Amino acid sequence: MKKLIVLLVLIIAPLAQAQISVAEKNALIDLFQNTNGENWTRTWDLTKDVTTWEGVTISNNKVVAIDLRMNQLKGTIPASIKNLNYLASLNLGFNQLDGAIPSEITSIETLVSLQLFMNQLKGEIPAAIGNLKNLKELVLYNNYLTGTLPTSIYSLSQLETLQISSNKMSGMLSENILNLKNLKVLSVFDNTMYGKLPKQLG
Repeated sequence: MKKLIVLLVLIIAPLAQAQISVAEKNALIDLFQNTNGENWTRTWDLTKDVTTWEGVTISNNKVVAIDLRMNQLKGTIPASIKNLNYLASLNLGFNQLDGAIPSEITSIETLVSLQLFMNQLKGEIPAAIGNLKNLKELVLYNNYLTGTLPTSIYSLSQLETLQISSNKMSGMLSENILNLKNLKVLSVFDNTMYGKLPKQLG
């Protein structure tokens, strides 16, 4: 009987671990290594199962959310982030991330919330941001982003929150913003953008 119990434990224990794909796990490890993971406030033990990595939410063996805000991330977001292709929410706000927002992030079409606020990100918002058809929140305030709003952003029909204040963005805010029928929060102050908001937006 004891041998049978031991055998059952050995069989069941591995099943309790998350069986995420190798590509997804490697993407998480890349994020850890690119952002000084060993010195995070809440770090990960890479020798342990992914289910123990704080801030990572797994459902049906897929990584669906990452919340590492206020966690002393320092470095760049790796291009391999695109391999988290079931991700619905990514929150890396209030850290010390620099470099550009990788264009590869626009291939994660499952994203509903993208929050990269209060970092040191530079460059432009990726031109293909409009690929994120399910996006409801785009929160990028307090960075060093430059350039104009990509025209594709006006195709995000599900977007409810657009916060890009306190950056270095320029150009005219297009009347196409009226295409964002579900928009509830718009924050663009402390940039050098110009133009009048359409009255209909109210």
